[in-house]
Amino acid sequence: MMSAALFTGLAAAEDFKSVPVVDVACSSKVKANPDAHTRECALKCAKNGYGIFTSDGRFLKFDEQGNQKIADLLKASSQKDHLRVNVDGDVQGDTIKVQSINLS
Repeated sequence: MMSAALFTGLAAAEDFKSVPVVDVACSSKVKANPDAHTRECALKCAKNGYGIFTSDGRFLKFDEQGNQKIADLLKASSQKDHLRVNVDGDVQGDTIKVQSINLS
């Protein structure tokens, strides 16, 4: 079913559990160890947007709404690193149209 969605250009709804979240600017630098990426750095680089590393190593960017939601969650968190989230949303290419997100 998911492959049919990809071939027709439709979004494929996915649910990601406890995946690393990082800002886009640092994503290539921290790919080997995204859990070491700090909340402080993620907030400094917020203007670039955010995304997650999937279990198969893909980096998926958040849509505008998802970027705002995770920025608010990170600002309210006291967690220093090992930033992980649970995300539900529609995957469209290399972007997630975030329906819900929370720190895990």
